[in-house]
Amino acid sequence: MSRSSGLVAGMERHQVAVYVGALAAGGLVGRAAPAAGPGLEYAINPVLAALLYVTFLQVPAAELLRSLKAGRFLAAALVVNFVVVPLVVTAMFAFLPEDQAVRLGVLLVLLAPCVDYVIVFSGLAGGSSQRLLAATPLLLLAQMVLLPGFLFLLMGADLADVVEAGPFVEAFAVLIVVPLTLAWCTQAWAARRPAGQKTADAMGTAMVPLMAATLLTVVASQVPELGDSLADVVRVVPFYLLFLVVMAFAGVGIARLFRLDVPAGRALVFTGATRNSLVVLPLALALPDRLAIAAVVVVTQTLVEVVGMVVYVRAVPRLLPAR
Repeated sequence: MSRSSGLVAGMERHQVAVYVGALAAGGLVGRAAPAAGPGLEYAINPVLAALLYVTFLQVPAAELLRSLKAGRFLAAALVVNFVVVPLVVTAMFAFLPEDQAVRLGVLLVLLAPCVDYVIVFSGLAGGSSQRLLAATPLLLLAQMVLLPGFLFLLMGADLADVVEAGPFVEAFAVLIVVPLTLAWCTQAWAARRPAGQKTADAMGTAMVPLMAATLLTVVASQVPELGDSLADVVRVVPFYLLFLVVMAFAGVGIARLFRLDVPAGRALVFTGATRNSLVVLPLALALPDRLAIAAVVVVTQTLVEVVGMVVYVRAVPRLLPAR
């Protein structure tokens, strides 16, 4: 085994530790080189698109298409994300800090289901990656349509008006359509040419480094924005923790209600708990200056969630043990 392949294998065995280390490194970079923050913001979408390309590459197109027929799982995913989650967030809303920007940041991130690293963490816990991959475009489209309505109901028309469909359409194209198309093209090439297979195998080893790079880039780009807002941001951490606890049990309940098998049930718990912080961040960054703290509130959720996923990877198999 070469030194590089040994390094990759080691990163895969300890990937959760690698992700936590990437978050810490991002915080250090953001503190040490705050001037790099604006430049790093431009790198978020490219590195995230590369991560999703590698993610989609792991599941053959035929498997993905077959997973689309799993109507029970897709229905359960829609219920948990767009019925249960909004009810949980509504119950929490009255207790959030009164600052409008903080509230908007919390709503943006908690009302939008994850479409990227949820697949990684769910897979570590024995969840069905194929079904989550199949649900990804539907979840992104649904949040694009429903998020402005949720904001209108919770915060009123004034703030709902600042959320436009454009950034979500761009996110869907850049982060879903393009990576998925490239992944399918790579799979077709791999099926016909040895060089294509070698390329696909090589790209498959990039999953953990790309995830680490994404987390580092996001955190490093936003730490300089904290400024005097640290106290406000810290006040939302208990709400993010509470959300993870509540959604663990809610996900298990919905999985049993829909009579999902164990891999699908575990995947459902993860999709209900993990949020779309990386993809909604560009939307938060586009808000007016008076709402700028919303982006930092979104990134804070990422920090809490990744640590929470360390617990989830071990706890979810106990909540939904293999039969």
